[in-house]
Amino acid sequence: MNVLAATLTTVMIASGTNFPDAELHRLVDDGAASSALLAVDGTRAAAGAAVPSGYFRIGSVTKTFVATVVLQLVDEGRVRLDEPIDRYLPGLVPDGGRITVRQLLNHTSGIYDYAHDAGYSTNRWRGADRFRHYEPEELLAVAFQHQPYFKPGGGWHYSNTNYVIAGLLIEKLTGQPYGVEVRRRILDPLRLTRTSVPGDRPGLPVPHARGYAEVDGRLVDATLMNPSLDGAAGEMIATTGDLNRFFDALLGGRLLTARTLGEMRGYVSATPLFDYGLGLQRFHLPCGKAVEGHSGELLGYTTYSLHGTTKHATLSYNPLPNTDPAATLFALFGRIYC
Repeated sequence: MNVLAATLTTVMIASGTNFPDAELHRLVDDGAASSALLAVDGTRAAAGAAVPSGYFRIGSVTKTFVATVVLQLVDEGRVRLDEPIDRYLPGLVPDGGRITVRQLLNHTSGIYDYAHDAGYSTNRWRGADRFRHYEPEELLAVAFQHQPYFKPGGGWHYSNTNYVIAGLLIEKLTGQPYGVEVRRRILDPLRLTRTSVPGDRPGLPVPHARGYAEVDGRLVDATLMNPSLDGAAGEMIATTGDLNRFFDALLGGRLLTARTLGEMRGYVSATPLFDYGLGLQRFHLPCGKAVEGHSGELLGYTTYSLHGTTKHATLSYNPLPNTDPAATLFALFGRIYC
């Protein structure tokens, strides 16, 4: 057992017959995580140093919020999914006359992922640079130095650059930063008071568990960072309860029309584990069932928000290095959905 994990306690709020409390414990007890949070519908639990109402960095789950705003603009007739991005952001994107809004949202644009460049990933320790501010245009400049992965529509490749562009698209069409529109259109109407777009703020609201990274063979505290390096691709903060409420509203048709929700669920083949829609993933569980949602990762924080037709489950944990929790994660979600 990891020495850090061995010193931590577990707090449970409630439990049901299918609540995977043993699997949640196992993430910490086996040393895969220092802390873990889980909400299944209204039942919440925490293992390790976390508390059930704790905040965490949701990483790329941010993309679902951004895609939802873009699709609301589609519903309003202000943007079309199959129009080239050049129509709305002329001259910004190389080959932007052939790359559509849809291809940005489902990662079939072929645009290089700036986060693959050294020093430009929030999933890696960056020393003092983790407190730097980054403008979206700076991130695009890094991406556009590289050749695309393929011609527009010619394949699938996850790229954070796509959602940096989507954030700028929202700003161009509304006159407001994407985070303002996320709050106005989603957070405030749904009363998601524990979800935020932090901008340059390096900390998280209290309470929260600490995130860790390995540097030169030792654990260091990686909780604080300026998340503008991710921006519209992954900077947001939330709680498990808020994410469950968001996906309940989204997949239940309360944020989009039936037509645009259907577009969001227009999945393309991505990896053996999941298909990708417009800011939405469809995960294939070993039992043969499929659940929808999104995963996210920033240094020190990993999130899976996965949702079935009748259940909503969000897991966030603080991973520890050199571990592979895949078997426990499959068992956890299998317990809920299978």
